[in-house]
Amino acid sequence: MVPLTEAVDPVDLEEYLNTHPLAVESGPLRDLLEFPRDDIEVVYTPRECRTLLSAVPEESEMDPHVRDCVRSYTEDWAIVNRKYHKLGTGFNPNTLDKQKERQKGLPKQVFESDEAPDGNSYQDEQDDLKRRSMSIDDTPRGSWACSIFDLKNSLPDALLPNLLDRTPNEEIDHHNEDQRKSSRHKELFALHPAPDEEEPIERLSVPEVPKEHFGQRLLVKCLSLKFEIEIEPIFASLALYDVKEKKKISENFYFDLNSEQMKGMLRPHVPPAAISTLARSAIFSITYPSQDVFLVIKNKEKLEKLKGQAEQFCQRLGKYRMPFAWTAIHLMNIVSSAGSLERDSTEVEVGTGERKGSWSERRNSSIVGRRSLERTTSGDEACNLSSFRPATLTVTNFFKQEGDRLSDEDLYKFLADMRRPSSVLRRLRPITAQLKIDISPAPENPHYCLTPELLQVKLYPDSRVRPTREILEFPARDVYVPNTTYRNLLYVYPQSLNFANRQGSARNITVKVQFMYGEDPSNAMPVIFGKSSCPEFSKEAYTAVVYHNRSPDFHEEIKIKLPATLTDHHHLLFTFYHVSCQQKQNTPLETPVGYTWIPMLQNGRLKTGQFCLPVSLEKPPQAYSVLSPEVPLPGMKWVDNHKGVFNVEVVAVSSLHTQDPYLDKFFALVHALDEHMFPVRIGDMRIMENNLENELKSSISALNSSQLEPVVRFLHLLLDKLILLVVRPPVIAGQIVNLGQASFEAMASIINRLHKNLDGNQDQHGRNSLLASYIYYVFRLPNTYPNSPSPGPGGLGGSVHYATMARSAVRPGGGNLNRSRSLSNSNPDISGTPTSPDDEVRSIIGTKGLDRSNSWVNTGGPKAAPWGSNPSPSAESTQLFHEELALQWVVCSGSVREAALQQAWFFFELMVKSMVHHLYFADKLDAARKNRFPERFMDDVSALVSTIAGDIVSRFQKDTEMVERLNTSLAFFLNDLLSIMDRGFVFALIKTCYKQVSSKVYSLTNPSNLASLKLDFLRIICSHEHYVTLNLPCSLLTPPASPSPSVSSATSQSSGFSTNVQDQKIANMFELSVPFRQQHYLAGLVLTELAVILDPDAEGLFGLHKKVINMVHNLLSSHDSDPRYADPQVKARVAMLYLPLIGVIMETVPQLYDFTESHNQRGRPSCVAVDDYESEGGSMINQTVAMAIAGTSVPQLTRPSSFLLPSSSGRQHSTFSTESSRSLLICLLWVLKNADESVLQKWFTDLSVLQLNRLLDLLYLCVSCFEYKGKKVFERMNSLTFKKSKDMRAKLEEAILGSIGARQEMVRRSRGQLERSPSGSAFGSQENLRWRKDMTHWRQNTEKLDKSRAEIEHEALIDGNLATEANLIILDTLEIVVQTVSVTESKESILGGVLKVLLHSMACNQSALYLQHCFATQRALVSKFPELLFEEETEQCADLCLRLLRHCSSSVNTIRSHASASLYLLMRQNFEIGNNFARVKMQVTMSLSSLVGTSQNFNEEFLRRSLKTILTYAEEDLELRETTFPDQVQDLVFNLHMILSDTVKMKEHQEDPEMLIDLMYRIAKGYQNSPDLRLTWLQNMAGKHSERSNHAESAQCLVHSAALVAEYLSMLEDRKYLPVGCVTFQNISSNVLEESAVSDDVVSPDEEGICSGKYFTEAGLVGLLEQAAASFSMAGMYEAVNEVYKVLIPIHEANRDAKKLSTIHGKLQEAFSKIVHQSTGWERMFGTYFRVGFYGTKFGDLDEQEFVYKEPAITKLAEISHRLEGFYGERFGEDVLEVIKDSNPVDKCKLDPNKAYIQITYVEPYFDTYEMKDRITYFDKNYNLRRFMYCTPFTLDGRAHGDLHEQFKRKTILTTSHAFPYIKTRINVIHKEEIILTPIEVAIEDMQKKTQELAFATHQDPADPKMLQMVLQGSVGTTVNQGPLEVAQVFLAEIPNDPKLFRHHNKLRLCFKDFTKRCEDALRKNKSLIGPDQKEYQRELERNYHRLKEALQPLINRKIPQLYKAVLPVTCHRDSFSRMSLRKMEI
Repeated sequence: MVPLTEAVDPVDLEEYLNTHPLAVESGPLRDLLEFPRDDIEVVYTPRECRTLLSAVPEESEMDPHVRDCVRSYTEDWAIVNRKYHKLGTGFNPNTLDKQKERQKGLPKQVFESDEAPDGNSYQDEQDDLKRRSMSIDDTPRGSWACSIFDLKNSLPDALLPNLLDRTPNEEIDHHNEDQRKSSRHKELFALHPAPDEEEPIERLSVPEVPKEHFGQRLLVKCLSLKFEIEIEPIFASLALYDVKEKKKISENFYFDLNSEQMKGMLRPHVPPAAISTLARSAIFSITYPSQDVFLVIKNKEKLEKLKGQAEQFCQRLGKYRMPFAWTAIHLMNIVSSAGSLERDSTEVEVGTGERKGSWSERRNSSIVGRRSLERTTSGDEACNLSSFRPATLTVTNFFKQEGDRLSDEDLYKFLADMRRPSSVLRRLRPITAQLKIDISPAPENPHYCLTPELLQVKLYPDSRVRPTREILEFPARDVYVPNTTYRNLLYVYPQSLNFANRQGSARNITVKVQFMYGEDPSNAMPVIFGKSSCPEFSKEAYTAVVYHNRSPDFHEEIKIKLPATLTDHHHLLFTFYHVSCQQKQNTPLETPVGYTWIPMLQNGRLKTGQFCLPVSLEKPPQAYSVLSPEVPLPGMKWVDNHKGVFNVEVVAVSSLHTQDPYLDKFFALVHALDEHMFPVRIGDMRIMENNLENELKSSISALNSSQLEPVVRFLHLLLDKLILLVVRPPVIAGQIVNLGQASFEAMASIINRLHKNLDGNQDQHGRNSLLASYIYYVFRLPNTYPNSPSPGPGGLGGSVHYATMARSAVRPGGGNLNRSRSLSNSNPDISGTPTSPDDEVRSIIGTKGLDRSNSWVNTGGPKAAPWGSNPSPSAESTQLFHEELALQWVVCSGSVREAALQQAWFFFELMVKSMVHHLYFADKLDAARKNRFPERFMDDVSALVSTIAGDIVSRFQKDTEMVERLNTSLAFFLNDLLSIMDRGFVFALIKTCYKQVSSKVYSLTNPSNLASLKLDFLRIICSHEHYVTLNLPCSLLTPPASPSPSVSSATSQSSGFSTNVQDQKIANMFELSVPFRQQHYLAGLVLTELAVILDPDAEGLFGLHKKVINMVHNLLSSHDSDPRYADPQVKARVAMLYLPLIGVIMETVPQLYDFTESHNQRGRPSCVAVDDYESEGGSMINQTVAMAIAGTSVPQLTRPSSFLLPSSSGRQHSTFSTESSRSLLICLLWVLKNADESVLQKWFTDLSVLQLNRLLDLLYLCVSCFEYKGKKVFERMNSLTFKKSKDMRAKLEEAILGSIGARQEMVRRSRGQLERSPSGSAFGSQENLRWRKDMTHWRQNTEKLDKSRAEIEHEALIDGNLATEANLIILDTLEIVVQTVSVTESKESILGGVLKVLLHSMACNQSALYLQHCFATQRALVSKFPELLFEEETEQCADLCLRLLRHCSSSVNTIRSHASASLYLLMRQNFEIGNNFARVKMQVTMSLSSLVGTSQNFNEEFLRRSLKTILTYAEEDLELRETTFPDQVQDLVFNLHMILSDTVKMKEHQEDPEMLIDLMYRIAKGYQNSPDLRLTWLQNMAGKHSERSNHAESAQCLVHSAALVAEYLSMLEDRKYLPVGCVTFQNISSNVLEESAVSDDVVSPDEEGICSGKYFTEAGLVGLLEQAAASFSMAGMYEAVNEVYKVLIPIHEANRDAKKLSTIHGKLQEAFSKIVHQSTGWERMFGTYFRVGFYGTKFGDLDEQEFVYKEPAITKLAEISHRLEGFYGERFGEDVLEVIKDSNPVDKCKLDPNKAYIQITYVEPYFDTYEMKDRITYFDKNYNLRRFMYCTPFTLDGRAHGDLHEQFKRKTILTTSHAFPYIKTRINVIHKEEIILTPIEVAIEDMQKKTQELAFATHQDPADPKMLQMVLQGSVGTTVNQGPLEVAQVFLAEIPNDPKLFRHHNKLRLCFKDFTKRCEDALRKNKSLIGPDQKEYQRELERNYHRLKEALQPLINRKIPQLYKAVLPVTCHRDSFSRMSLRKMEI
């Protein structure tokens, strides 16, 4: 045995496949054996071209650099396609949003919980019931006759056919199985939501196709422009400016809205306009939108002087323009206000005055939508242009364009001021005008668009339509996107001219700009773009004229189309003219006043930038263009002494010119090799051939110094060239120069630069998207010999002077390939070779390469005769790129190696693509894998993999992020290699990595980070699309059961267990044995990881549970949805790879989250439907009640018994999170569903009983785990979004244990990046948004809180189907287990377990479909093993009865008919076994009672139908007709029907809790002689109470139950330590004695079926008492807890149960310490009592009844009165009910007989003086209460209140029939007495009360000054009305005449004495408490006190002499005298 922690040697896959020819020739299994033939294809696809014609230069002769660029922008993409890649787990449809599609067409499962009656009808029924009579006289036993009559006349449900036939068990099983297996859902995982993970690590998104960059696009349409004075044509331009960057960020868009007549004025000057210049709408692109972007509009008019003569002026000066007016629009304001206005298109007025004010209100909500995900890089408020509402703007504020304020600097100042309105703007001259423009987000693909080069963008249906112009963006900051189209534009900006020092007249100056290719004036090229309403191109452009200004500023933009090939003679020529405006005789219109120029090339590089040029006064001489004007040419005259006077800027936007010296040099040298012309001129240097090598190498290393932006722009070309140098070492001076190392280093450094600087551009694996696209689309193997065109269209462009090699198999490619089809690898010679490449090239270029089919321009033909002599053709000097790459990588070291490691993914992917291309060109894609690559290369790869694995192990703690990237890159590399190399070799590589990592993992103390990397590694490798095939699913580990892989028949099974060999085989399949791990290599690794990480003793791997479980889950769910494995036979083979999973999960049972517990916490009885546990407050009891009745014992509710298996290590297991447990269980079910049943059965037969029980426990858990939640729950969860909270715990654990790792961190960071900037850092938004969508599919849950109705329905539908399917799989498995039992006969003991699972599943919320199969299985089980239920598992029998009855009352017909059939058969079988079915009878009766008591939504109508069905079966049962059976059934059914009638009653009182409990109380009383049922009803009452949080009452019910049990136990067995019966419980409650079984009707407990419930045992008694104690404790009655435990302790002591005793004493300690802390009693309020009297015939039997109600503590009178009034008012009608407001005795005669009266009075517990001695504590005064008192004040003349001397008081004392707390909350009053107090007695009481208050306030600890002052104020305050003084003056002023009152007088006098003393104490105390601020107040109080004392003095001191005679002998009557005073007895 190799331990799981060590790697085993993998099978040599190629060898294995050769030596094991296939057993199956065809059929679905065939495809599992080998990869498909067309697995990998190399495809050339033409690249998408946006424009109708592709952009290429017009010249046919091009220099090599231009040629390469053009090729790079036009050649096809070379793509390597793994055809089946999308079937790998990375693209698992269950984790993508594709799940919805797979869930279409699911049947709707019927669940009873969803079929709840419609609210309204149900309510009406309730109301009817309420209005019916209130009487409950006819319970507990109504008339039998009527009830039976009801039953006989009701209708039964449909009977099940053949139910009573005696069919052999095998047939029944067979039939059940067919039924169960038909129309099952094929894919389990389609029903299961994918686990909530971040982006799965194995998903590699296909990179974006490289395409032209656009920012956010804005469509601007110009609608109209009107000036106040319309005299001459106005021309306008629009451009965007960024104030912050002080940069113009777009080229100009020129438009004019002149009328035809206006244009007529210009006719002579302007040739006919090209349509491209008539655009009035433009699309602007903004990459970096910010608050600083303005849209600036400038207007120019024709040069003019006098308005009247405008027309003739136009004729003269038509071609000159003059700046006129400008305005600007703050773009973001428009966008944001448009976003928030609720109209389809917004009209925005832009006024002049307060521009900002009018908008600011509207900007609040700006753009909703993607805004939240994007933050501008400037940190400003976010700006988003992709989603605002189109706005129409009317701009009215134009400013006059002042001649001296035209520079851009001025403009930026003005714009900045526009944002904060200031005085500067007021200095501008406004012009009245109106411009209307529309601004909207640009549509995806607008029609009729022209690119900046005026090419038509695709979808240009008609060339005559007015176009929209795309405006070129000059981004505010660098944009890093590679060039993909040919663009070559030059912009010239004349800025200013200083002619102040020039002699002569030069005032109205204009500059003419021309682009020349020679010196002759005719050499001007027509390459200047026209503006608006003019030709497309012209040869010259003029700047606007600034009137009368010698130093004008210009703000013109002249756009020029550069020729592709420039020479030294190309230059820009500027000519300066003076324009004369007045029409004088013989004055020419324009006079040249100066010249200057800029040569275009300098040392072969394009010349751009800022220039300050001198201006020459005369025409420049011949051949001037080669020199720059700064060179002082002899004999020329210059303005201002050759000083620079003309400022001009030249900007190029070009994809030919790199504009970077280092890149230029590198390209030039590479082309020099091509051309082979020496010396080479680069810059100022001349390089000779002998120097070339050094220069080349230094230029390669100097690439590092180049600017990043051009490097990215020319990335594709640059990498191509570097690769070319590796593959085709150049021959310099006859020597082959190896540049491999230099190129490798350069590539590594470039790639790292990109990575560092463009980190927003990476996917989750840290792959830079630009590089990924390069590899995927652009990279191809360069053509390796000179004389043929490159392999596949394109090639890397090539030419001659490279070493050649002979190669036998030439694969010709050529222009006539039809490239839309992939070059399939089956026919190598697709086309004949053209005669010579040259002709071919010429013919292609001749057609300008525009025919799409061969638009790539292949210019690889030889240009010159071979130079020198080639080395002999046989010398093999070309390198295969992947071989060279591997070699360079293995040998490199130091910083280069580090750089390569940082970006290993790039080199790996490059290598893989190179390998595939090599195989493709060498025709080896079909070759045997062992012969594809040379030994040497394989060694290099091994070395590389092994060192990289070493790096991972040694550096994972230091460079976490880097190592994570490295790890995933390596894994992807190996995954790729599995598709192309010898797979055995790759397995060996995997083992190497594994071994290195594993050995390190086990030596670490905290291994989780490294182990996490290992999981990522494995997960990526296993995401291979042919993962199943790689695992050899058909290899022969399986037992040779039968020759074909069909399911072996059931008969052969019993015989199959003879040989030992086969057993071993079976075990091998189910355990992670060595043969298993070798043959199924990858699956073995996965399951081993799972087993190792889930092992409870695995130190430190806890945080990885979720991760490893998700890996398995993902694999299985991917297989599940894979179309290749849809066939069940195939699926069984796939499932075989996972059989050990069952064992692994069985091992984890103790750690799984206990889904069954969630029921218990919620207190959800298994038999109660979903609604009942929404409102559960105190859930203490329900479940126990239900379970009690169901007959599972309470103490071990937590887990099914066998969960209590001793755990191997004995240490506490940490449990898994719910999510992980759920994932594991769904995986288990998948394997059980798809595995071959015969194999499972054989394995089950091998398992021990213990293991089988474990399996059953697992199934038990599965039932709870996949229970249907119900629509209502979905609706509730909807508000809570439960998905996220689910795994907070797991996330926490992960965080604590640190297994999150840098990769996710990085993903998060790159996400964060996205959220900050509007578009990554260098990216156009489109790409990003797409990427973001992929990244965040898992986020949608959080964002969308409220789901629609339909979505909730859909969720419930899926959940219902999942629950049904999961339970059916469990049922299938149970059937297999049962079969194993029948085969082996040694496993009887597990049937109980099977039954337990079955019952549990019946108890859960199940669909009708499942239940009918479940009942069928249950019937079969009972018929096979009848003795099981009736003799062994008696508790289960009780449980079964309960479940069946529960379903008999279901609202769904099918469920009812199956349940009643099962119930009938159960009775029948019980009868057949013993001719008496007392047991089932008893169980059923009890079950029904408990059902009725606990379930609120129980419907007796349905149950009645089931009872009728059972009767019908009994009548039709011919076999048993002659026995007593039918009568017994009838007897039972009628009995049940009676209970039902009680229920109907209970339903009526559903709304009236007191009445309901009274009713239950009565029902329970009715069962006085049936202890089991009485117990059941007491339990029901306890449940009802705890639901309403009446814990004290609940506890009393339990105490009564315990007393009842004790009574019977003492009869059954004589044990000293057990309670003697009720008597023992007297201390807990005086009411308990009513449970004593003394009367003659008591049954003997020995009868069959009596006292058989599990409560009538010692354990049952203990359980009840423990619960009672818990309830008392919840009620705060800790003293009672002590009493309960006094009964319990002897029992535990007798059983020597120290553990229980320690718990009990712990609880006692808690109880007593709580008593100590809460001694005052304020903290524990036990209840408030009210007397409620009902008067009026309407109340039925409540009429004239008086009750004391116990309400929760601190209930106000108003509250109870409101509740009762509301309740009865609703029942009788508001008008009929009256509440009597006073508490006087009610005179029945005076009441209206048609009304109902309620009288409610607050009462207080009342104790005699002698009682007070015992009732000391607060608890004593609130427990065991039977007497209550209330007082009514009255006067003799009928008023309630009068003066002191006439105020009497009546005290009424009520006695109740039982003591509170009792088992109900209202108790009848049985006795009433009244005491009347005379006025002086009233006064005595008042004074005593006052004195007490004072004493209390004085001695309170800690002192409460506020309370003290309040009491003092009330005692000595002057203003107190009827205060103590008045009382004294009324009663003590004189001695009464009536000697009877002497004693009262004296008592009052003593009271006052005491009172004054107390006042004094209180004052003293107060003095010590107050601060200085209250000194005055204290003095005031003291003064008042002294006044009071003085006034009282004489009254207090006067004694009554008669009382002070000698002491009378009759002292004993002193007290009773007052009691007798005026007493009226009333009974």
